[in-house]
Amino acid sequence: MAVVLIACQENETTSEFTGNESTYALQPGAQYNTPGTVTIKEERRNLYLLVTLRGTSGNNKLPLHLHLGDLATPGADVAALLNPVDSKTGTSETILTQLADETTISYADLIKLDACIKVHLSDTGPEKDIILAGGNIGQSVTKAISSGRIGMEACKSE
Repeated sequence: MAVVLIACQENETTSEFTGNESTYALQPGAQYNTPGTVTIKEERRNLYLLVTLRGTSGNNKLPLHLHLGDLATPGADVAALLNPVDSKTGTSETILTQLADETTISYADLIKLDACIKVHLSDTGPEKDIILAGGNIGQSVTKAISSGRIGMEACKSE
C-alpha cells in the first residue's frame, strides 16, 4: 500500500498597514463648498495619507500642505509638502517618511503633532492664499472651538 502525501502552502498576503489609522474632517474654505477628510494610516515603514474632497472639478492640481499649528495660526510654517489633490477625482495620496526639515516622522509623532492640513487653490499668485479646505490633525484637534468653526489663516509666504 502506497501513501501519497501532498502538502500545500498557502500564499500568505501580509498587509503593509499596521492597523493604526486616524481620520480627520476637512472643513470647506469660506468661498468654496469643498468639505472632505484626511485619513492617515501607518504602514510598516511609512505613513500613508489619503485626502478626499467633495465638490472639486476640472483638471487642476491643488496644492496640499501639512502645516505646524492649527488652522487659525497666522503664517503657519509648512511641515511637509504633500502630493496635490487632483481636482478631477478630488483625491491625493502621499507616502510620508519625513518632514520638510528632513526629520523622520512616525504615526505616533504625527498624531502628537500640533498641525493642520490645508488645500490651496493655487501654488502661485494671489490664489495661493485661498484655502479650499482645511482641518486640524493631531493635537490641534483637541483645541476648543467656541464658535463651532475655526477661522483659516493664510500660510506663510516664502
